[in-house]
Amino acid sequence: MGNALFSLKNDIVEAGKRIYARGYVASNDGNISARVDDEKVVITPTGVSKGFMKPEDLIVINMEGKVISGNKKPSSEMFMHLQVYKDRPDVFSVCHAHPPYATGFAVAGIPLDKCVLPEVVITLGSIPLIEYGTPGTEEFYKPVTKLLKDYDAFLLANHGALTVGKDVLNAYHKMETLEHFAFIAFVAQQLGYINTLNREQVQKLKDQRAKYGIRTDVGCVSCQEEGQSCSTNSSAAKVDSDKEELIRKITEEVLRSLNR
Repeated sequence: MGNALFSLKNDIVEAGKRIYARGYVASNDGNISARVDDEKVVITPTGVSKGFMKPEDLIVINMEGKVISGNKKPSSEMFMHLQVYKDRPDVFSVCHAHPPYATGFAVAGIPLDKCVLPEVVITLGSIPLIEYGTPGTEEFYKPVTKLLKDYDAFLLANHGALTVGKDVLNAYHKMETLEHFAFIAFVAQQLGYINTLNREQVQKLKDQRAKYGIRTDVGCVSCQEEGQSCSTNSSAAKVDSDKEELIRKITEEVLRSLNR
């Protein structure tokens, strides 16, 4: 086994341990892969817990999904990973998991598209909601390709989350950031209000991306005014915005009636 491939397998095993330890997956859920070169990808096997993998469990496949080496069956969602690598030459790892809070937003049909946390605006930007497709089939990953060039993190409706990165740990860390943001957004919603950053504040954060080696256009963050959701080109984002506006109006009316 080449040193590069051995290193990639060890990184995937480590990322698998982390997503399992953090409760981002249950049982044998989730899948992680890394680009070996222009022709090969190493990916996690199906039917094996991500928290208990060994380097020899991982499978090397070509860009058509044919097994090159490995004794186990590759993830049933390998074609989603392969499509990402074909469409994004800059991506060298893909991480798919079911972190509870992020998946909760995905099940509720709510994208994480508000400009709230500086670190998230810089590293991820907006996180769009991808329409549902049957896992393990083409209809599962095809909707992702529509927005793939503009985002590095996605909520998969009624399924989970997907992140991509320059290496295995980078893709995994984006999953951590995504779930941390989802948890904070959930808490803020329970408290009754999410204070969003305004356009000037967001622009200052976007201007810092080059300093950290991050694509300036990632996440398509474009909050136009304080309190407005970031654009994701998602119909779900508009629905969520309409719901919030209706709730706000009802709340104001109730408060006015109580103060009369």
